[in-house]
Amino acid sequence: MDKSFKTYLKHTAKDFHNQSVNPPVVRASTIIFKSMSDIRRTQKKYKKDPRGGFFDYGRQGTSTTHILQKILTKLEESYHVFLTPTGFGSIFLAIFSIVRPGEEIIVADPVYKPTRVLTEDYLKEFNIKTFFYDPKNLETLKKLITKKTKLIFVENPGSNTFEFQDLSKILSIAKKNNIFTAIDNTWATPYFFKPIKLGFDMSIVSATKYYSGHSDVMGGSLAVNKKVFKHVEKTQNVTGLRLGPDDAYLITRGLRTLDVRLDKHQENAKKVAGFLSKNKKVKLLYPYLKNSQNYKMWKKYYSGASGLMGLKIKTKNKNSVIKFVNSLKLFGYGYSWGGFESLALHQSASERGNRAYLDLDKNERMVRLHIGLEDPNDLIKDLKNSLKFVK
Repeated sequence: MDKSFKTYLKHTAKDFHNQSVNPPVVRASTIIFKSMSDIRRTQKKYKKDPRGGFFDYGRQGTSTTHILQKILTKLEESYHVFLTPTGFGSIFLAIFSIVRPGEEIIVADPVYKPTRVLTEDYLKEFNIKTFFYDPKNLETLKKLITKKTKLIFVENPGSNTFEFQDLSKILSIAKKNNIFTAIDNTWATPYFFKPIKLGFDMSIVSATKYYSGHSDVMGGSLAVNKKVFKHVEKTQNVTGLRLGPDDAYLITRGLRTLDVRLDKHQENAKKVAGFLSKNKKVKLLYPYLKNSQNYKMWKKYYSGASGLMGLKIKTKNKNSVIKFVNSLKLFGYGYSWGGFESLALHQSASERGNRAYLDLDKNERMVRLHIGLEDPNDLIKDLKNSLKFVK
C-alpha cells in the first residue's frame, strides 16, 4: 500500500519480535560471531553494500542507528545518511570529506559561528583557504572561484540574519565549475525542503533541534548523493564520528511527530510574525512580507517555514533591548532551538562572528526568537508587554 511520509513516520521501525512500536536500543562495542568464517562473510557483505546494516565492530553502528539512517534517507530522498554525535559533527564531516591541503572552500557569509571558526581559522592550519560570499549578491561567489575551489558551503537561511539565497543559481555555478556543494538545512529540515533532490551533494541537519524536538539529545545527520558517498564513508570510518544508539533511539522517537510539531511551529510563528511586522520598532527577519526578496526566495524552494526568526530592533539604547529580552516570561534564555519551548537570545557582535557582509546599522540590535508550541496568543501578549521597554 502506498502511503504518505506522515503515515510512514508513524508506522516504520516497529519491533514485532518484542511487540514494541519503537525499535529496541542495541548497545554494542564488540559484535559476536559464530565463527571466523561468519566474520569474513559479514565483512564481505559490508564491503559490497556499506549501507546494508552489516557490522563487525560497534563503531560502524548497531541496528538502532541503522533504523534511523533508513528513516532519514527516505525523508531526505538521498542515497545515504551518515549520523554524527552533534550537528556540528556533520558540518565537520562534510568539509573534511571533500577538502584537502592546498585547496579552497567558499562559504556563505552568515554561517553558524562554529562553522565560521572552523573554516576561517582552523582550516588555515591545514593549508586550506576559505573565502566568504555575499548571500544577497552571488556575483561575489562567482568571482571567488579558482581552479583550487573544491567546495561551496551554504547555510540557508543565513544564521541570525536569515538571508534566503537563490539556491538553483548556486548549484548552476558549482556544476559549471565541477565544485562539490553542501548546505546546512537545519532551519527547514527536509520536511520543508529537500536539498539532495534539488541538486546539492550534501545536506546537513542538526538532529539536536527539530528531529529530536524535546531539547534532551544531541546529534547530526549528513545526507549525501551517490557521487560523494565514498568520500564521506571513508572519512567517517577514519574519524570515528558516530552517533550512539541511545541518542539514535531518542531522535527516532522524536521523528514520529516531526510533521505535527513543525506544522504547529509554523502556524505559531506566522501568528507571532503577523504581530511583530506591525511594530515600528522591529524589522522582522522571517519570510512573512510577500513583497520582500527573502519571501520570494523562500517561496521558490520551500514548502513551509519553521519557528526560528530574527529581529532587528532600531535603538541607540542597547540596554533597553536586553531589558526587553529579560522581561519575557514565556521565553527561555539559552542556545540551541527546535524544541517544544520558545527561546529568546540577544545576539552580541561576537556571537555573529566576523561578518564580511552584514546589513546592520550601528543603532540596530539583533534578537533571535524561537517560537515554540505554546499558545501563540500568550506569546504575543508576552512580547507586547516586553517591547514596551525598548526605548
